Amino acid sequence: MSVETHPEIDDEVVDEVVDEGSFSLFEGDEGGLEYAQRRALVTLLKQRFISARTHPRDWSVLVEHERLIRSRLNDLFLELQVDRAREVAWKRQATSETGSRFPTMLYDAAWSREETLVLVHLRDRLRAGVASGDARVFVDREDIVRYVASFRPSHATDVAGDDKRARNAITSVVKAGLLIATGSEERFEISEAVEPLIPLELLQELLEALVAANAGDVPAGPDEPADLFDDDGGADHPVTGDPAEEQ
Repeated sequence: MSVETHPEIDDEVVDEVVDEGSFSLFEGDEGGLEYAQRRALVTLLKQRFISARTHPRDWSVLVEHERLIRSRLNDLFLELQVDRAREVAWKRQATSETGSRFPTMLYDAAWSREETLVLVHLRDRLRAGVASGDARVFVDREDIVRYVASFRPSHATDVAGDDKRARNAITSVVKAGLLIATGSEERFEISEAVEPLIPLELLQELLEALVAANAGDVPAGPDEPADLFDDDGGADHPVTGDPAEEQ
């Protein structure tokens, strides 16, 4: 199953011509959701997560109609995860009670080594900032690059290549919505979604694995994926994959 996206369509324009209180939105429409509910559902399917900060309209609708939207996701073998304290919601693949796999419209979007390090650093910085009473936590691009570089194995000699991969990793995390752009291209706000999407137990696992790989005799490949969001649907390892290609 594929999910088609049409970035050229302006949601604000659509909102002006659609009767948001109507269930029938087009000829032959047999859907049971109002326009705002459908919009929130589609946004949740297209994005890794939605939050009150990044998608205020959709978050408001989801909170008000959580059971209804959860039901629609369940029809697609997906589970809805909601962190009300941090005002973040995401989806993950459901697993049957017998452990068998359901058909899926998501793919397991594993992160690269550098992307994993970026996310570990962001979670650490976010927790430190919140503990200090900061309502919003910011980080500089070069600070992230230096952190990633601190995990460079002693046998690594491609400094320029490592630096490029670190900067590309930052770009990927920005696209995922976990780093929010500010007025400066060199400074970002850390999304509150980082913490619920990266459980503490998994963070410790990742750090231990990275340290072990650096200390080992056999270097880990620079693009070796880290299963930050694994595919078993466990409570401590949320799957927040993107819509998959045609299955």
